[in-house]
Amino acid sequence: MISKFMKFLNYSFLLLILFNINPAKSDERDNQLNRLFNELKINNIALVYGTEQKIWEIWSTHPTDEKLTLELLKGSNLMQGETISESIKIFSKLIELDPNWAEAWNKRATALYLIGDYEGSQKDIDRVLELENRHFGALAGQGLVNIKLENYEKAIESYKRAQEIYPAMQSPKIMIEQIEQLIKQQLI
Repeated sequence: MISKFMKFLNYSFLLLILFNINPAKSDERDNQLNRLFNELKINNIALVYGTEQKIWEIWSTHPTDEKLTLELLKGSNLMQGETISESIKIFSKLIELDPNWAEAWNKRATALYLIGDYEGSQKDIDRVLELENRHFGALAGQGLVNIKLENYEKAIESYKRAQEIYPAMQSPKIMIEQIEQLIKQQLI
């Protein structure tokens, strides 16, 4: 009985090494994100800006592979330099390598939005939110996508969800007001 248990432990340890899984590191990351999201509930722009930056840093850092983090940065830089098709290739490769990294999906969703592929962007945002339902950036992006698709109520819902997670975030308030004005203008 003990030898079976030891074999199981050895096998489990081998799997952790082979797949580079570090449950302690993952738990630490999750705990840190939970703490930061609690800090975001403080409705004070000056106090939560640093918290927001820490969350983005965690999201943009691959949990186990520094090379993937560097590739995400490279793709982000290409996207800003208007080489969007190249950035999409990089983000797609990252998704292929780690389909559970929400930020790779989020970056590709942004790039797809920028080239006008709103349905593709929405599909990627859906995946981001499956992996990290508190991703206020993806929710704000979903709002923009739904404005383009003229799904105004869904856009408002997305911004309201972002605002629940991050009350001091300014764009949801502004966008909800603008969408409501747009809806009124269409009714006139």
